[in-house]
Amino acid sequence: MAHLRSRRRLALAVPVVLSLTASLGFLPGAASAAPLTASATTSADGPNLAYVVNTRTDHRTIESVEKAISAAGGTVVIAYEKIGVIVVHSANPDFGKQIRAVRGVQSAGATRTAPLTAAGTTDEGAAQMLSAAEAAKVSRTAAAGEEPLEADQWDLRAIGADKAAKTNPGSKNVTVAVIDVGVDDTHPDIAPNFSPSQSANCVSGKPDTTYGAWRPVDADHYHGTHVAGEIAAARNGIGVAGVAPGVKVSGITVAEPDASQLFYPESVVCAFVFAADHGVEITNNSYYVDPWLYNCLDDPDQRAIVDAVNRAQLYAQKKGTLNVAAAGNSNDDLDSNALVDASSPDDSTAVTRTVDPHKCFDVPTQLPGVVTVASTGVTSAKSYFSSYGKGVIDVAAPGGDKYQIPDTPSKNGRILSTMPNNQYGFLQGTSMATPHVAGVAALLKSKYPWASPAQLQALLKAEADNPGCPTAPYDGNGDGVVDATCVGGKHVNGFYGAGIVNALRAVK
Repeated sequence: MAHLRSRRRLALAVPVVLSLTASLGFLPGAASAAPLTASATTSADGPNLAYVVNTRTDHRTIESVEKAISAAGGTVVIAYEKIGVIVVHSANPDFGKQIRAVRGVQSAGATRTAPLTAAGTTDEGAAQMLSAAEAAKVSRTAAAGEEPLEADQWDLRAIGADKAAKTNPGSKNVTVAVIDVGVDDTHPDIAPNFSPSQSANCVSGKPDTTYGAWRPVDADHYHGTHVAGEIAAARNGIGVAGVAPGVKVSGITVAEPDASQLFYPESVVCAFVFAADHGVEITNNSYYVDPWLYNCLDDPDQRAIVDAVNRAQLYAQKKGTLNVAAAGNSNDDLDSNALVDASSPDDSTAVTRTVDPHKCFDVPTQLPGVVTVASTGVTSAKSYFSSYGKGVIDVAAPGGDKYQIPDTPSKNGRILSTMPNNQYGFLQGTSMATPHVAGVAALLKSKYPWASPAQLQALLKAEADNPGCPTAPYDGNGDGVVDATCVGGKHVNGFYGAGIVNALRAVK
């Protein structure tokens, strides 16, 4: 898994928002992003790559550009006319250069550096499965009214989600879509709250709503199932509980079905549009868009990726969807002047480069209006892996930390949740922090159904608890070396943004 989002998300500071607006300023809007499909012949001069072609949103321009795509040896997979994004496959090695010169094309570029084959996330480290014997031991410690494994869920208690469920577990009229590697909706803790009609497989860039298409291809694609359980595992006397056990959850698969589990841009564009057009109130994005950890606007391919995904997520916001994303697991200061990216592109040969995170963006986390989430452990300290940055992080939430040990039966500082095939396991990462925020947002949406995405984000911040920057130098792993520096005050700072979200305060 290249980067399942326990990773990072870049919540934009105002200067970043302004730079994106100036560079990509287009916000196409409209009522429905009904896609148009077309086909064309593909030249076979080079490797078959996927592209996004971004245009004006009028039908005449799109029709003209589609003809140009065909002439340049491209095949249109799908055109999202209302946002002006066309997904294309082409084996013409000069396709990007040729199509960028076409009238009406605003940006265009390859979405991958390796040929198409028959997406990443942000969890940190391998999964730790809970054995049957361990589960039985934990179950014996369950208090009256608790789920059998809830004693190991220190994260629920940390944000008051256990108490919040007694006041308001969330509304069935609210759905959180898990954009991820797939969700096992047959899991007994997920099945009661799963919404098939708001689920799909978007891996090709075009939604497949065949029943079950959203499920993970195998048990190794566990990330989305874990995230879904954190959000909305039912309080049904089985296993664990979610932050918002009364809301609905859906799955939109965007990860490649192979071992890479890469999240390519065209899949994510499809997911945002599908979620918006199917009435999803909140999306959970515990990943970054492959193949670039940071997408720099001075590169035409990376610029096109930022453009396309931003159009899609802004379209979702316009339709009333709040997008929540992980800040990442690189322990990067996202407000610094320079970062070293040694992992991109992650679908071929990576090249070490130095980037400015104010000009090179982690997508979707650093896009305008997206809620950027940092991770904390049981002591409420920043998780050792969590990226941070003043003016970038919006809020924080429990994502686990193996160095912060809770007083629970399993003594595991990671996050316990659902896994495929009716299993349970521990994971840590900003991938795990993000669904806690999505769950609290779902509780707020249940209480304030009229709230817009911007209002929900403001409510998340208003209800958060901010520990403030640590008074001692931050040493996340205890090796005696200062690992990060927190900048800011008690109300807003680089480690926590506006603070750690609070489920109990949200429902009250």
